Amino acid sequence: MAVDRIGSPEADVVSWGSAVPPRGHTLRKVRRTAALLLVAALVGTCGATFPDRGVPAGVSPGMVGGGGWPFTGVPIPADAAEGASYLPGSSVLLLRDGRVRLVPFGTSTAITVDASDPRVAAAVRSDNAWLAGGAVPDGGAAVPAATRRVYRGMAERALLDLRLLTRPNGASQASWYGAWRYSWPRDSAFTAVAFAMTGHDTEAQRVLRFLARVQHEDGLWAARYHTDGTEVVDGRDPQLDSLGWVLWASWLFRERSPASAAGMAELWPMVVRAADHLAGSLDVEGLPPPSSDYWERKPGSEEDPRRPTLGVVGPVLAGLRSASAFAHGIGRTDKAAHWQDAAGRLSDAVIRQFTPYGYPRSPIRNGLMDTSVTFVAPPFAPADPGVTAAVAEGFRRTSLPNGGVLPGERWSGSPDVAWTPEMALFALTSAASGRTEEALGRLDWLAEHRTSLGVLPEKVDAEGQPASVAPLGWTASLVLLTLAALERPLPIPPVR
Repeated sequence: MAVDRIGSPEADVVSWGSAVPPRGHTLRKVRRTAALLLVAALVGTCGATFPDRGVPAGVSPGMVGGGGWPFTGVPIPADAAEGASYLPGSSVLLLRDGRVRLVPFGTSTAITVDASDPRVAAAVRSDNAWLAGGAVPDGGAAVPAATRRVYRGMAERALLDLRLLTRPNGASQASWYGAWRYSWPRDSAFTAVAFAMTGHDTEAQRVLRFLARVQHEDGLWAARYHTDGTEVVDGRDPQLDSLGWVLWASWLFRERSPASAAGMAELWPMVVRAADHLAGSLDVEGLPPPSSDYWERKPGSEEDPRRPTLGVVGPVLAGLRSASAFAHGIGRTDKAAHWQDAAGRLSDAVIRQFTPYGYPRSPIRNGLMDTSVTFVAPPFAPADPGVTAAVAEGFRRTSLPNGGVLPGERWSGSPDVAWTPEMALFALTSAASGRTEEALGRLDWLAEHRTSLGVLPEKVDAEGQPASVAPLGWTASLVLLTLAALERPLPIPPVR
């Protein structure tokens, strides 16, 4: 993710009026009831360049689409969004005056038409059919029926937003605005997994193919890419965590998608380059070199600049284990053993360097905690009592009065603005670890802090209002994975 998205103290925070009440069990019930009534009413009436400094006032609370190739998403003006809502199971917008806004098939410009225009019904049918071609997770039997309906609506919107953010060539944008309009390999990896876990295999493979095409010969990726596949040249070094996340995504795609042998062969060179680079990068202690991670911060600004953060170590470990499992699955036992050996060395280093201090961001006594503690917990690593305790401590130390969390302690950005991907990571870990009630509480917070259109934003301000860009692809992916994990256990990279 971008330095101007995370860790930027000058970044502006923009809020939209959201029909979301304050927290509380009773008020959550009220909101859910209201949301269900709104959906019912709609069904009855409708049938169903760097750097960018912050986000300008009036930025959109969501995107509009049209259900047709190339699934173009166009931001909705804030004034047009007032009183508007999506037609059920679609990216077509019903405006307050009864007209409909959509992007016609094969174009990239939004238009406003009468509700009787045949393009409206065609676009809604197309979006409905795409959703029906896979699964829309809602948490399953672990979730009360009324809450499941709310979660399903959130999941539908998340899936449709991910499709609007993914270009035909597989470039998956972080969001639609400014410096968010780029493809980060780490964010894209989560998008691919979300598509794979919901049965949208074509989209998952398209994202992975894009990553394979833009990968350097030495296995690295640039920090981010333009949607045409060219690198964004802004002084950022390659970031090692992206290699681990893409390897994890490639393995999960193979595990859950009925791809052909040709499809796996297509990804294999990418896996080899990335895994060989990671295995070869480990030092005598078994650790990879210092690198930026999801904070997009220079290694020299960390508490221990000599060693990598947990935000790098966790994904690299998951990636090496995933690469080994991928290799085993296609009969390449030589590579599998090599990468598993590297994973074992790194795992031993984690036990020596991070475990004694309770898994802080940097491996020092009394080190600061951050969200990356979830990267060494399920579904990225097997459950461990010490890690479970560290996750709880990390959540406690980063919690805010608005119910959300900061990315980490002593956050350099706004100290009272919560970040939704971080909350979603804690929710995912809870769900994947079997802590269902904990996961539901965190999902409720995310559901309650969507925009007025039901879209997951990047941030939530001190007053509890959605802020910054919406949708954020990473949050959408994590919410989908959390709901899927409540329905059935997610695969965890094996420790052989």
